[in-house]
Amino acid sequence: MTTNKIPILPETEANIKSILAIPIAKNRIQVLNELVDYVRKNISKNQEIRLVFICTHNSRRSQFAQVWAQTAAAYFNIPIFCFSGGVEVTACNERAITSLERSGFKVDRNKGEGENPAYNVFFSGDAEPVQLFSKIYDNPVNPQNNFAAIMTCSDADQNCPFVPGAEARIALKYDDPKEFDDTPQEASKYDERSMQIAAEMFYVFSQINNRP
Repeated sequence: MTTNKIPILPETEANIKSILAIPIAKNRIQVLNELVDYVRKNISKNQEIRLVFICTHNSRRSQFAQVWAQTAAAYFNIPIFCFSGGVEVTACNERAITSLERSGFKVDRNKGEGENPAYNVFFSGDAEPVQLFSKIYDNPVNPQNNFAAIMTCSDADQNCPFVPGAEARIALKYDDPKEFDDTPQEASKYDERSMQIAAEMFYVFSQINNRP
């Protein structure tokens, strides 16, 4: 299972060196390696790799994870398809979108208005953008079977004890930056969470060809 490596946007790639230098907490390694093993297993079987990141509202953490996982996979030339969803529909939070822009992604906001607009997030000029909007995890745009469900928050993990169609379920929980909305720490906390997720996704895909 090979593809030609996709070039990353220079503005985003400029941040990758610092992302790769972020230390991964020891208590996160075991669960991250569950995702490593899932991806490696599917590669060994020459099967399509599909990851669905799930949090309650599909508005912040799962969207960060979808974008950074797709970017990290492209950086390490690992062919996968990343998706996201929630247990209820709200909207992709504009603060998360702005944080992604600060990390060098290009965002097309011309995808409708209203309470749940869609955003196209570009990590490369040579790849399809990642489309972000809030949706239930079983929305038709997401895979319905043969995917890994990655639970990015405690509420979603508790409220979805069973995800239909998932062949693997991994609890990879992150603190919600929402608690800092409308505070002086808002931007820094969104960026902090984005960078944590980025570092962990880059760790995962850096390990795919390194572990026995």
